Amino acid sequence: MKTDTPFFAGLHIKTLGKKRATTAQKMAHELSQLRQKTFSQLSECFSGFIPQEPLRASKSKAHSRCRVFSKQNTFWAFFSQVIDADGGCKEVVRKVQAYTSLKALKLPASSTSAYCQARKKLNRHDLMGILKHTAAGLEDMPERGFLKGRRVVVVDGTGVSMPDTAANQAEWPQQKQQKPGCGFPTARICACFSLATGGLLSFEVGNKKSAELPLLRKQWDTFKEGDIFLGDKGFCSYFDLAKLGERGVDSVVTLKRRLPVNEVDAEQKLAQNDLLISWPKPNWDKKSAYSREEWESLPSRLRLRQIHVTVKAPGFRTESFYIITTLTDPQIHTANELADLYLQRWNVELFLRDIKTTMGMDILKCKTPDMVHKEIIMHFIAYNSIRMLMYEAAEECGVDVNRLSFKGSLQALRQWEPHLNHAKISKCERFRILSALYDAIAGSEVPLRPGRQEPRCVKRRPKPYQLLTAPRHLMKEIPHRSKYKANKS
Repeated sequence: MKTDTPFFAGLHIKTLGKKRATTAQKMAHELSQLRQKTFSQLSECFSGFIPQEPLRASKSKAHSRCRVFSKQNTFWAFFSQVIDADGGCKEVVRKVQAYTSLKALKLPASSTSAYCQARKKLNRHDLMGILKHTAAGLEDMPERGFLKGRRVVVVDGTGVSMPDTAANQAEWPQQKQQKPGCGFPTARICACFSLATGGLLSFEVGNKKSAELPLLRKQWDTFKEGDIFLGDKGFCSYFDLAKLGERGVDSVVTLKRRLPVNEVDAEQKLAQNDLLISWPKPNWDKKSAYSREEWESLPSRLRLRQIHVTVKAPGFRTESFYIITTLTDPQIHTANELADLYLQRWNVELFLRDIKTTMGMDILKCKTPDMVHKEIIMHFIAYNSIRMLMYEAAEECGVDVNRLSFKGSLQALRQWEPHLNHAKISKCERFRILSALYDAIAGSEVPLRPGRQEPRCVKRRPKPYQLLTAPRHLMKEIPHRSKYKANKS
């Protein structure tokens, strides 16, 4: 007689004849269940580029339990959020729901609470370690050299804004002339990029009182002996040129405060508009960003090279400028080479535009300083990862990586990501999809348009809304504001 009734509580006849599962079988079953709960298919695009050790589950406390928003899932969900066109937390939750539905798993709740709590548990130190790993990975790419095989590190600063919360205002206060409730916290970022690869090497975040030079000095360890530092006139400083020179780093910047040296006062005339000069050490001021001991350690004079560059190409606002550099040998580095190198400094503006405008980091979304820092780091990790994809696509298709469109690459990654999330996809099929992604990235080349003029003007007019000049509860909207006409008298 067949029966399913247990003789004892918890003891079933059906299980009496089965063998106990081995440890290997248990581990294989747990691994299978873990893979079913993982939606990190973006890692297929960046295998070997994003380290897996920092993403492993913790042994205790945060991210120690295997849930939908595990440590690995949360990282890749955050990654997907910063490259998404919408960029909202709800978009991530909808994506997780779609993936679990595809896997025939239990549908998570529509609330963003679980995801936001999981993001808070991500360790900032681990994220910085991943960012440094991506920066080192880009440096291992071919064609690392830029000027005579030397690495050129280009530096520039920018600003970002974030939600107007009390915590953010305390960390990054708004301008004094703005009334409370009428402005936004603003942070300043100084970042170092590799000119050859476009990869971000390091960065520092400050507030409105933080100038670019003090933020750069926190990143001196980014530079290696033999590097070339490239910056605009905001980085023209006797102190920094001397200190970087002690590290074996040469500098190429433009003249700012000092007056240009005439041929009569120069040590030697190397060529037309090319002089070998000597700068005396400036007087120490107690308002300086460095101490008197640091000032006394500086050399009494710096031997530099001054090159006067005349801009003849149409479309440039600047007609002429002076380059100050520690590369004093004209036989190794000609004046034309250095002028062309400084022309390439404009690429850092494009790098920052890719991050702020194309990826949407110009206006951050997190409401606490800790999460703002994590959001910035995740944008930089995603940026370096896309740069890596562009390099691999250029190598596979035999095109120049500097001609590839970053926006086109980001658009391709956005559209290819859902196709990697199929439940049943073979390794051969995944390889074919990735190869097609590389072809799409390599096919979006930016045409060469030398001398193209792009005036900094806005054609589309803004809406005729009032400016918020008082807190919301005190603000009074002018009725019929669009019907008033200017007095012609």
